[in-house]
Amino acid sequence: MRTPARDVKSNAPGHLSDHPAREPPAIQPRSDLALPSTPRPGVYALAGCKHTPFKRGSSKVTHMFTGLVQSVGRIASIEPVDAGRRLTIDASPWDHRPAVGDSISVNGCCLTVSEIDSALPHRWSFVAIPETLQKTTLGGLSEDSRVNLEHAVSASTLLGGHIVQGHIDGVATVQRINTDGQWRVTLRPERSLMPFIISKGSVALDGVSLTIAGVDPVVGTFDVALIPETLRVTTLSGWTVGQSVNIEADIQTKTIVQTVHNLLAQMRQEGTL
Repeated sequence: MRTPARDVKSNAPGHLSDHPAREPPAIQPRSDLALPSTPRPGVYALAGCKHTPFKRGSSKVTHMFTGLVQSVGRIASIEPVDAGRRLTIDASPWDHRPAVGDSISVNGCCLTVSEIDSALPHRWSFVAIPETLQKTTLGGLSEDSRVNLEHAVSASTLLGGHIVQGHIDGVATVQRINTDGQWRVTLRPERSLMPFIISKGSVALDGVSLTIAGVDPVVGTFDVALIPETLRVTTLSGWTVGQSVNIEADIQTKTIVQTVHNLLAQMRQEGTL
């Protein structure tokens, strides 16, 4: 194939030198595609976690976790405030040092650090709003309660569990604990959550990423098997029958199930099903 040079004159049609160079058209910014400077109200205010608006050049776009608990903290104090309830957590001996505004998963619930004790930097305060207190188990915590802790991850963090948003879907009740041979726990979630519970799928319980070991859709329960390491580094070894725990179903499963549900509803309405 002949490759013509730009500085050689030629009468051959289609030669590069036959077509004078033209400046590419200027790209005009699209104002209709501009990102909002502030989040839309009511979209990101779930489970008490503060949304961080997107900033160009910043890797911190939103908050997520993986369900791998990094430390177990202790509730140092609980105080009523106008916005709900202030929870102060003693996170020692965890060496993580967040800044005010950072997100921490507390028993699976995404909370925003509102204050750090300057004298005791391992003590952090969070404000849990009424909706969070009602929909999660945080409203039942008392001083000295132990809680699972995990800091938010980024795209460069090792994702060892599964994608956890920190948006609690509801609570599940511990029905049975079997420690004969292996530690296996049977839980009953709210009935509306059962479509998102699938065998070998993922679920976050009190902020811990677990694999669903079995499902009984008729009774409305599911099982998880806990390995010794999970029992050692989390609060799950302290579960008792009848206890309520936070549950967050897998976001991918929820998205698929809800999309299919909406599509079928639309088809029924249109008479195409």
